[in-house]
Amino acid sequence: MNERDEVPRLDLLRFLERVQERDLARTRAWIQAEEQRLAEAAARQPPPSPPDYVVQNGLGRGPALVHQGFCEPQGARVRAIPADEARRLLSADMGLACQLCRPDTELGLL
Repeated sequence: MNERDEVPRLDLLRFLERVQERDLARTRAWIQAEEQRLAEAAARQPPPSPPDYVVQNGLGRGPALVHQGFCEPQGARVRAIPADEARRLLSADMGLACQLCRPDTELGLL
């Protein structure tokens, strides 16, 4: 090829850009399809069962209340705990037992 027949470099770069934009659009469509598939799969899953016990922490450092898992107190200061930890907390202070769900009765502490 001589210089007259060569494609200008700028034209080649613009062609490359169009190819890459098409590839990027296709990749984005694949991502969107996968996100939709995952959302549909998650919607078909049953909700997780509640934990056996939860502790609701107070504004200070220590726990404020211990609940049975179905009681579901709201807030960011709530975390699931195993039965032995709930029993330990309630054994140390029976005032931590929720008066609605009565975890102390369920654990046999009363």
